[in-house]
Amino acid sequence: MRKIKKGDEVVVLSGRDKGQRGTVARVITEKDRVVVDGINMVKKHTKANPNMGISGGIVDKEMPIHVSNVAIYNNATGKADRVGFKTLDDGRKVRYFKSNGEVVDA
Repeated sequence: MRKIKKGDEVVVLSGRDKGQRGTVARVITEKDRVVVDGINMVKKHTKANPNMGISGGIVDKEMPIHVSNVAIYNNATGKADRVGFKTLDDGRKVRYFKSNGEVVDA
C-alpha cells in the first residue's frame, strides 16, 4: 500500500511550485514519482507528423515530481500532513493523518 495514491489532493513541499495544490493524476512506482495536475509544467518542442495528424509546435506538458516533494492535503487542518497506516477492528489496513488521527480513505 502506497502513502500517496491516484486521486489524492497533494501540496508541493519544494521546488518552483512550492505551496501549490493539485490532484495526483498518475503514480510511477518504479521511480517513486507522481504526476500532479497543473504542477511541474514544462514546454516541450514537438515535431510535426502529418501521417499521425500531430501538428508541430510548443506544448505544455506535466512532468513527474518525486514523491518526497509532495504531502497529502488535510481538509480538517487546511495544511499538508504526513500519513501513517493502521489496521481497523474489522481487519482493513487504512491510511490515516498523523496530526489528528483521521482516516484518509473512508
